[in-house]
Amino acid sequence: MRRSRLPLFLGTLLLAVSTALTGATAAQASQQAAADGYVALGDSYSSGVGAGSYTAESGDCKRSTKAYPYLWQAANQPSSFAFTACSGARTGDVLSGQLGPLSTTTGLVSISVGGNDAGFADVMTTCVLQSDSSCLNRIATARAYVESTLPGRLDSVYSAIRDRAPNAEVVVLGYPRFYKLGTFCVGLSETKRKAINDAADLLDNAIAQRAGAHGFTFGDVRTTFTGHEICSGNSWLHSVDWLNIGNSYHPKAAGQSGGYLPVLEAVA
Repeated sequence: MRRSRLPLFLGTLLLAVSTALTGATAAQASQQAAADGYVALGDSYSSGVGAGSYTAESGDCKRSTKAYPYLWQAANQPSSFAFTACSGARTGDVLSGQLGPLSTTTGLVSISVGGNDAGFADVMTTCVLQSDSSCLNRIATARAYVESTLPGRLDSVYSAIRDRAPNAEVVVLGYPRFYKLGTFCVGLSETKRKAINDAADLLDNAIAQRAGAHGFTFGDVRTTFTGHEICSGNSWLHSVDWLNIGNSYHPKAAGQSGGYLPVLEAVA
């Protein structure tokens, strides 16, 4: 009697499936093991404007060796490091000019973006130079943008990052509150300072929500900057710097190392 070929066929099939799965698992593990490069994206809060010590190659992007991405890579020695964050960057700039280094071997991505889209510089200029009512009106315009338009812009950036760096942990850094309230401080009125802080909270909350929706980690720097706001007596942020206006309302070197770096280190 001829023996059935079914057991032989099933055995061969199972062996083939097992080999394929083992090979796929090994390839995936190898790919993930190699995914330990670091890419730092974003705007001036990531490039390190205000911290000084800018690299010659970065030009107007003002990438600082005292910025948190540079400090993190120096301490952790990733297999590769690409620092493409740039002063003044908006979401569209990240999409068009910063994503090139991302790949399957990228293990960590950090980014701060959204403040320039919302008109950060114009808000602060208006609030410094004009009345309380003008300041509040400009902030209201920025808040409307954050609530209506910014989420979609962030989604585009976050989706692009995940597409290009499927194995990476992505850490989205927020922005600090600028002012310590309830204390005597020369400069902006308490009304302006509170409205600016509230707008920073709105922006951070919007960023955190969209980051979470993409499975990314939100790094909240408001906690580390508490006690080091402008008007605190030990500020890690520049106020208006009339000698170097670009520094205004950006973290000092201490804000990068004491405010931003610990937040990245805690999750990366």
